[in-house]
Amino acid sequence: MTRVLRRVNRIVLALAGLLLLAGGGAALAAGLDLSVPSWWPWSGPHDVLLGRSARQRWRGEGWWWPVVIAVLGLLVLLALWWLIAQFRRARLAEVVVDSGDGEEAVLRGRALEAVLEADAAAQDGVVRARVALTGHRAAPRTRVALLLEPYASPGDALTGLSSEALGNARRSTGLAALPTEARLRAVKHRARRVT
Repeated sequence: MTRVLRRVNRIVLALAGLLLLAGGGAALAAGLDLSVPSWWPWSGPHDVLLGRSARQRWRGEGWWWPVVIAVLGLLVLLALWWLIAQFRRARLAEVVVDSGDGEEAVLRGRALEAVLEADAAAQDGVVRARVALTGHRAAPRTRVALLLEPYASPGDALTGLSSEALGNARRSTGLAALPTEARLRAVKHRARRVT
C-alpha cells in the first residue's frame, strides 16, 4: 500500500510539475512577445487572464466572487496539506498481538519501538538505536538505524539485532515474521596517531 501511495504521489507531482512548467513557459513566451501556439488564449504581453467582458459578465452575480475565493482557498489548503504530508513518515500507531486465547490485543507502536530501541542499544558496540514501525497493524515492518562504535563489527551488530532485539519482539508479540530494514553507521572519530 505504501509503495502504491508513493507511486501515485510521484506521478501526481510529475504531472503537476509538467503542467506548471508548460503553462509558465507559454505565459512567459506570450509575455516576451514570442510565438505561442494558436490555441493558447494569450498571444501578447498586454493580454489579461480575464477580459473586460468576462469580468463584467459575473459582476452582477452575488455568489460568484465568494465561490471563486472559496475554491482558491480550498486549493491552497489542499496544497499545504500535501506539502506537510511529504514530510510526515507513516508510522504504525498500533500492532495487533495474538493473546493466545483466540482473541486479539492491541499494542501501542511507540511502546514496541521503545523496547526495540532499548534492546538494540544494549548490545556491545552500539551507541544509539532508532526504530520506526511501518506497514500494517497485523503485519508490521521495522526500520532500524544503528550508530556503532568505531571498533564494533557490523556483522555482530546485525546478528545481535536479529537474534536478540527482533527475536524478543517476535516472541513477545507472537508474530511469525518481522521484516526489518537495518541501516548501520559508525561514530565519526579522529584518526589515532601511531608513533
